[in-house]
Amino acid sequence: MKKINFRPTFLQILYLIIFSIIFSFVIYTPTLIKGPAQLTAKLIIKEETIEGSLFCILFIMSILILNLYKHEIDKHKELINKISTEKTKVENRLFDSEQYIGITNVQIQEIKYIFNSIDKFPETKDDLRKAFSFFGERVIGIVNSNWVLFRIIDINTQRTIYEHFVTRQGFSCSYPHVSNKMVIEKQPILPLSYVNSNARNLNILVSCIMPIDKISNDQRIFVQAIINEITKLFVILNSLYYKKENKIFIEDIPDKK
Repeated sequence: MKKINFRPTFLQILYLIIFSIIFSFVIYTPTLIKGPAQLTAKLIIKEETIEGSLFCILFIMSILILNLYKHEIDKHKELINKISTEKTKVENRLFDSEQYIGITNVQIQEIKYIFNSIDKFPETKDDLRKAFSFFGERVIGIVNSNWVLFRIIDINTQRTIYEHFVTRQGFSCSYPHVSNKMVIEKQPILPLSYVNSNARNLNILVSCIMPIDKISNDQRIFVQAIINEITKLFVILNSLYYKKENKIFIEDIPDKK
Protein backbone atom coordinates (compact mmCIF):
# COMPACT_ATOMS: atom_id res chain seq x y z
CA MET A 1 0.00 0.00 0.00
CA LYS A 2 1.37 3.38 -1.04
CA LYS A 3 2.25 5.66 1.87
CA ILE A 4 0.65 9.12 1.71
CA ASN A 5 2.76 11.99 3.01
CA PHE A 6 0.52 14.71 4.46
CA ARG A 7 1.99 18.20 4.39
CA PRO A 8 -0.12 20.94 6.01
CA THR A 9 -0.57 24.12 4.04
CA PHE A 10 0.38 27.62 5.19
CA LEU A 11 -3.27 28.45 5.92
CA GLN A 12 -3.70 25.35 8.04
CA ILE A 13 -0.59 26.15 10.07
CA LEU A 14 -1.66 29.79 10.51
CA TYR A 15 -5.15 28.75 11.58
CA LEU A 16 -3.77 26.26 14.13
CA ILE A 17 -1.43 28.92 15.58
CA ILE A 18 -4.21 31.52 15.94
CA PHE A 19 -6.64 28.95 17.30
CA SER A 20 -4.01 27.79 19.82
CA ILE A 21 -3.50 31.37 20.98
CA ILE A 22 -7.25 31.89 21.41
CA PHE A 23 -7.61 28.57 23.20
CA SER A 24 -4.75 29.53 25.53
CA PHE A 25 -6.51 32.79 26.35
CA VAL A 26 -9.68 30.82 27.12
CA ILE A 27 -7.82 28.52 29.51
CA TYR A 28 -5.79 31.21 31.26
CA THR A 29 -8.52 33.84 31.44
CA PRO A 30 -9.47 32.96 35.06
CA THR A 31 -5.80 33.26 36.02
CA LEU A 32 -5.25 36.56 34.17
CA ILE A 33 -8.39 38.19 35.54
CA LYS A 34 -8.40 38.44 39.31
CA GLY A 35 -11.10 40.45 40.93
CA PRO A 36 -13.45 43.10 39.56
CA ALA A 37 -12.28 46.00 37.39
CA GLN A 38 -13.04 49.48 38.71
CA LEU A 39 -13.32 51.99 35.88
CA THR A 40 -14.75 54.85 37.97
CA ALA A 41 -15.84 55.35 41.56
CA LYS A 42 -19.30 54.12 40.67
CA LEU A 43 -18.57 51.91 37.64
CA ILE A 44 -17.25 48.57 38.75
CA ILE A 45 -17.26 45.54 36.42
CA LYS A 46 -17.48 42.22 38.17
CA GLU A 47 -14.95 39.49 37.49
CA GLU A 48 -17.58 37.15 36.07
CA THR A 49 -18.74 39.84 33.62
CA ILE A 50 -15.19 40.47 32.40
CA GLU A 51 -14.52 36.77 31.94
CA GLY A 52 -17.83 36.25 30.14
CA SER A 53 -17.20 39.23 27.84
CA LEU A 54 -13.69 38.02 27.05
CA PHE A 55 -14.97 34.51 26.33
CA CYS A 56 -17.60 35.97 24.04
CA ILE A 57 -14.99 38.06 22.19
CA LEU A 58 -12.67 35.08 21.84
CA PHE A 59 -15.55 32.92 20.63
CA ILE A 60 -16.53 35.50 18.00
CA MET A 61 -12.89 35.79 16.89
CA SER A 62 -12.62 32.03 16.52
CA ILE A 63 -15.78 31.98 14.39
CA LEU A 64 -14.47 34.81 12.18
CA ILE A 65 -11.12 33.09 11.76
CA LEU A 66 -12.85 29.81 10.94
CA ASN A 67 -15.00 31.53 8.32
CA LEU A 68 -11.93 33.23 6.87
CA TYR A 69 -10.16 29.89 6.73
CA LYS A 70 -13.11 28.24 5.00
CA HIS A 71 -13.31 31.13 2.54
CA GLU A 72 -9.63 30.75 1.64
CA ILE A 73 -10.07 26.98 1.34
CA ASP A 74 -13.00 27.52 -1.05
CA LYS A 75 -10.89 29.92 -3.12
CA HIS A 76 -8.12 27.34 -3.33
CA LYS A 77 -10.60 24.61 -4.27
CA GLU A 78 -12.05 26.84 -7.00
CA LEU A 79 -8.54 27.53 -8.30
CA ILE A 80 -7.73 23.81 -8.25
CA ASN A 81 -10.95 23.01 -10.15
CA LYS A 82 -10.15 25.71 -12.70
CA ILE A 83 -6.64 24.35 -13.17
CA SER A 84 -8.06 20.83 -13.48
CA THR A 85 -10.56 22.02 -16.11
CA GLU A 86 -7.84 23.79 -18.08
CA LYS A 87 -5.66 20.70 -17.82
CA THR A 88 -8.50 18.57 -19.20
CA LYS A 89 -8.99 21.01 -22.09
CA VAL A 90 -5.27 20.97 -22.88
CA GLU A 91 -5.21 17.16 -22.75
CA ASN A 92 -8.23 16.99 -25.08
CA ARG A 93 -6.59 19.44 -27.48
CA LEU A 94 -3.39 17.42 -27.35
CA PHE A 95 -5.36 14.23 -28.03
CA ASP A 96 -7.18 15.91 -30.94
CA SER A 97 -3.84 17.17 -32.28
CA GLU A 98 -2.35 13.68 -32.09
CA GLN A 99 -5.39 12.28 -33.89
CA TYR A 100 -5.19 15.00 -36.54
CA ILE A 101 -1.46 14.36 -37.02
CA GLY A 102 -2.18 10.64 -37.35
CA ILE A 103 -4.94 11.26 -39.89
CA THR A 104 -2.71 13.70 -41.77
CA ASN A 105 0.10 11.14 -41.92
CA VAL A 106 -2.33 8.56 -43.31
CA GLN A 107 -3.58 11.08 -45.86
CA ILE A 108 -0.03 11.96 -46.89
CA GLN A 109 0.71 8.27 -47.41
CA GLU A 110 -2.51 8.02 -49.41
CA ILE A 111 -1.43 10.94 -51.60
CA LYS A 112 1.96 9.35 -52.19
CA TYR A 113 0.24 6.09 -53.10
CA ILE A 114 -2.15 7.87 -55.48
CA PHE A 115 0.46 9.79 -57.41
CA ASN A 116 3.16 7.14 -57.37
CA SER A 117 0.92 4.29 -58.56
CA ILE A 118 0.38 5.77 -62.04
CA ASP A 119 3.72 5.02 -63.71
CA LYS A 120 2.53 5.63 -67.29
CA PHE A 121 -0.13 7.65 -69.05
CA PRO A 122 -3.22 5.82 -70.37
CA GLU A 123 -3.10 4.98 -74.08
CA THR A 124 -6.49 3.33 -74.56
CA LYS A 125 -10.02 3.56 -73.19
CA ASP A 126 -9.33 0.44 -71.14
CA ASP A 127 -6.32 2.16 -69.53
CA LEU A 128 -8.52 5.16 -68.85
CA ARG A 129 -11.21 3.00 -67.20
CA LYS A 130 -8.60 1.39 -64.99
CA ALA A 131 -7.29 4.81 -63.96
CA PHE A 132 -10.83 6.01 -63.16
CA SER A 133 -11.51 2.87 -61.11
CA PHE A 134 -8.27 3.36 -59.19
CA PHE A 135 -9.05 6.99 -58.41
CA GLY A 136 -12.67 6.12 -57.58
CA GLU A 137 -11.55 3.63 -54.93
CA ARG A 138 -9.28 6.29 -53.44
CA VAL A 139 -12.13 8.82 -53.26
CA ILE A 140 -14.45 6.24 -51.65
CA GLY A 141 -11.80 5.63 -49.00
CA ILE A 142 -11.19 9.34 -48.37
CA VAL A 143 -14.81 10.50 -48.04
CA ASN A 144 -16.21 7.17 -46.79
CA SER A 145 -18.98 6.97 -49.39
CA ASN A 146 -20.62 3.96 -51.05
CA TRP A 147 -20.08 5.15 -54.60
CA VAL A 148 -18.51 7.89 -56.68
CA LEU A 149 -19.31 9.16 -60.17
CA PHE A 150 -16.68 10.81 -62.35
CA ARG A 151 -18.11 12.84 -65.20
CA ILE A 152 -16.32 14.81 -67.92
CA ILE A 153 -18.55 17.51 -69.43
CA ASP A 154 -18.12 19.70 -72.50
CA ILE A 155 -18.68 23.19 -71.07
CA ASN A 156 -19.86 24.65 -74.38
CA THR A 157 -22.53 22.05 -75.14
CA GLN A 158 -23.09 20.75 -71.58
CA ARG A 159 -22.81 17.27 -73.07
CA THR A 160 -21.31 14.34 -71.17
CA ILE A 161 -18.08 13.36 -72.91
CA TYR A 162 -17.17 10.51 -70.60
CA GLU A 163 -18.19 9.20 -67.19
CA HIS A 164 -17.22 6.38 -64.90
CA PHE A 165 -19.21 4.95 -61.98
CA VAL A 166 -17.40 3.21 -59.10
CA THR A 167 -19.09 1.50 -56.13
CA ARG A 168 -17.72 0.17 -52.88
CA GLN A 169 -16.97 -3.55 -53.02
CA GLY A 170 -20.13 -5.53 -52.23
CA PHE A 171 -22.41 -2.49 -52.60
CA SER A 172 -24.99 -2.13 -55.36
CA CYS A 173 -27.30 0.77 -56.23
CA SER A 174 -29.11 2.33 -59.16
CA TYR A 175 -27.20 4.65 -61.46
CA PRO A 176 -27.40 8.26 -60.23
CA HIS A 177 -28.92 10.90 -62.51
CA VAL A 178 -27.25 14.29 -62.17
CA SER A 179 -27.86 17.41 -64.27
CA ASN A 180 -24.77 18.63 -66.16
CA LYS A 181 -26.16 22.16 -66.14
CA MET A 182 -26.43 22.19 -62.34
CA VAL A 183 -22.90 20.85 -62.03
CA ILE A 184 -21.48 23.48 -64.39
CA GLU A 185 -23.39 26.27 -62.65
CA LYS A 186 -22.34 24.86 -59.24
CA GLN A 187 -25.91 24.58 -58.01
CA PRO A 188 -26.58 22.46 -54.88
CA ILE A 189 -27.73 18.92 -55.66
CA LEU A 190 -28.87 17.52 -52.33
CA PRO A 191 -28.29 14.99 -50.90
CA LEU A 192 -25.21 14.77 -53.12
CA SER A 193 -21.87 16.56 -52.98
CA TYR A 194 -19.55 17.20 -55.88
CA VAL A 195 -16.16 18.73 -56.58
CA ASN A 196 -15.29 20.24 -59.97
CA SER A 197 -11.96 20.73 -61.70
CA ASN A 198 -10.60 24.26 -61.55
CA ALA A 199 -8.72 24.54 -64.86
CA ARG A 200 -9.86 27.74 -66.60
CA ASN A 201 -8.18 27.28 -69.97
CA LEU A 202 -9.99 24.07 -70.95
CA ASN A 203 -13.36 23.55 -72.59
CA ILE A 204 -14.05 20.56 -70.38
CA LEU A 205 -15.05 20.19 -66.74
CA VAL A 206 -14.27 17.12 -64.66
CA SER A 207 -16.66 16.53 -61.75
CA CYS A 208 -16.56 14.03 -58.90
CA ILE A 209 -20.05 13.33 -57.50
CA MET A 210 -20.55 11.60 -54.13
CA PRO A 211 -23.66 10.47 -52.17
CA ILE A 212 -22.96 12.51 -49.02
CA ASP A 213 -24.36 15.80 -47.77
CA LYS A 214 -21.09 17.47 -46.89
CA ILE A 215 -17.35 16.87 -47.03
CA SER A 216 -14.64 18.47 -44.93
CA ASN A 217 -12.13 20.96 -46.27
CA ASP A 218 -9.32 18.39 -46.06
CA GLN A 219 -11.41 15.85 -47.98
CA ARG A 220 -12.22 18.46 -50.61
CA ILE A 221 -8.51 19.23 -51.07
CA PHE A 222 -7.68 15.56 -51.65
CA VAL A 223 -10.59 15.03 -54.04
CA GLN A 224 -9.61 18.22 -55.88
CA ALA A 225 -6.07 16.88 -56.30
CA ILE A 226 -7.45 13.61 -57.71
CA ILE A 227 -9.72 15.49 -60.13
CA ASN A 228 -6.81 17.60 -61.33
CA GLU A 229 -4.82 14.43 -61.93
CA ILE A 230 -7.72 12.89 -63.87
CA THR A 231 -7.99 16.07 -65.96
CA LYS A 232 -4.31 15.85 -66.89
CA LEU A 233 -4.57 12.18 -67.84
CA PHE A 234 -7.68 12.78 -69.92
CA VAL A 235 -6.19 15.75 -71.77
CA ILE A 236 -2.97 13.88 -72.47
CA LEU A 237 -4.88 10.86 -73.78
CA ASN A 238 -7.14 12.92 -76.04
CA SER A 239 -4.36 15.18 -77.29
CA LEU A 240 -3.23 12.28 -79.49
CA TYR A 241 -6.64 11.94 -81.09
CA TYR A 242 -7.89 15.51 -81.65
CA LYS A 243 -9.96 15.69 -84.81
CA LYS A 244 -11.05 19.31 -84.71
CA GLU A 245 -9.97 22.34 -82.75
CA ASN A 246 -11.57 22.52 -79.29
CA LYS A 247 -13.42 19.22 -79.87
CA ILE A 248 -12.77 16.04 -77.94
CA PHE A 249 -13.72 12.69 -79.43
CA ILE A 250 -13.46 10.03 -76.77
CA GLU A 251 -15.22 7.59 -79.06
CA ASP A 252 -12.26 7.72 -81.47
CA ILE A 253 -9.80 6.49 -78.87
CA PRO A 254 -8.96 2.89 -79.77
CA ASP A 255 -9.85 0.06 -77.43
CA LYS A 256 -7.00 -2.02 -76.07
CA LYS A 257 -6.44 -5.15 -78.12
